[in-house]
Amino acid sequence: GGVVWRRDAGGGLEVLLVHRPKYDDWTLPKGKNLPGEDDLACALREVEEETGLQCEPGAELPSTSYRDNRGRDKTVRYWAMRPLRGSFSAHDEIDEVCWLPLPEAPNRLSYERDRDVIASFQDAA
Repeated sequence: GGVVWRRDAGGGLEVLLVHRPKYDDWTLPKGKNLPGEDDLACALREVEEETGLQCEPGAELPSTSYRDNRGRDKTVRYWAMRPLRGSFSAHDEIDEVCWLPLPEAPNRLSYERDRDVIASFQDAA
């Protein structure tokens, strides 16, 4: 997954969150590896598929682990990512994105585990 970030006009940090209509949640972009795909390549591909943004990876952030709604164990590795090009278009999986100032992002996120990732990004920024 990725914590996609940019600087606002005043130099403050903003991060990108995605809304998944299937779950009606706000989260960080992430996804599943394709066969033979390494984790960083997966994170870059999934961020681009979900947000339309091609990104440059930065520092790896702490991973999260959780059990999904089907009872399967999941682990997600995250990287800080700076967008290079692209733009968002709504699709079946992600219907909305929002850029939020870093201090406000945790309030919009649906999961505590995502808040922990944002906190680690903030500490590293």
